[in-house]
Amino acid sequence: MKKTAIFGALTVAGLMAGAAGAATLDDVKARGKLNCGVSTGLAGFSNPDANGNWEGFDVAVCRAVAAAVLGDPQAVEFVPTTGKTRFTALASGEIDMLARNTTWTLSRDADLKFTFVGVNYYDGQGFMVPKELGVSSAKELDGATVCIQTGTTTELNLADFFRKNNMNYEPVPIETNAEAQQQYLAGACDVYTTDASGLASTRATFEDPSAHAVLPEIISKEPLGPLVRHGDDEWGDITRWTLNALVAAEELGITSANVAEMAASAGDNPEINRLLGTEGNLGEMLGLEADWAVKAISAGGNYGEIFESNIGESTPIGLARGLNAQWTDGGLIYSPPFR
Repeated sequence: MKKTAIFGALTVAGLMAGAAGAATLDDVKARGKLNCGVSTGLAGFSNPDANGNWEGFDVAVCRAVAAAVLGDPQAVEFVPTTGKTRFTALASGEIDMLARNTTWTLSRDADLKFTFVGVNYYDGQGFMVPKELGVSSAKELDGATVCIQTGTTTELNLADFFRKNNMNYEPVPIETNAEAQQQYLAGACDVYTTDASGLASTRATFEDPSAHAVLPEIISKEPLGPLVRHGDDEWGDITRWTLNALVAAEELGITSANVAEMAASAGDNPEINRLLGTEGNLGEMLGLEADWAVKAISAGGNYGEIFESNIGESTPIGLARGLNAQWTDGGLIYSPPFR
């Protein structure tokens, strides 16, 4: 979910001074595993299953990076973080990357000194209410109590929306999505607000999802994506181009089912050849093996496969591609060229 850069700027900046020059790729290889920061639990995005195995849309990005770097998508230590702790965990070096529904903002780039490596989900803030409340628009929420995660951009967006519409509200601060769900269902707040994708994820876990409505208003832009520390461009390139490889693979028709066959020998499409390492030396440029992208795509599939299997319309989360469709299908998902 969207997270504000206000908290702990000086603390994070101080931690950055010690971690900025670290060669993360060397650390990950020496350790033999990737430390990836995720949420404390958000169905479809990052959540442990009944056996404690992490799964989800963001988890798949972590596993793809581990596969590209270490050759093993299971070589990941998942570190649960809250809206408040995630930035400190990344700045201090506790985690190598953060993949946790985090919004790309200027202050997180320039003040907290993080590098967003791309957008893996274009989102916006919305509102969920019990249908019995009889509300059909967010503009009918004057005087409502609102559950809101602390340490997030959601707080600022909420204040701006109510101010612009000359309405009042009473915030009910919560730390995690699990706490938000508990408080909301217990009636401690009339409304829960967060990213629309997070609302869909939360509602899908309710005993009766149909008793709750996500209101039509989207009040912000929330480009969500993985991030790393400033000061280690080599590691930033690896995480960025791993994400791009998943996106490009979908556009180029490369899937988890056919990637091995397509990588066995060079074909007629030069960009596919370069991506899969049968032509050129892109892997070497990144400090990785020639088949780094093959391993990343094999880990969980291309971007479309990852989307559909974790949060797509056939899952309980039920999200349509929308803005997250490929650019060739009218969406915003787009990879720079592999050349």
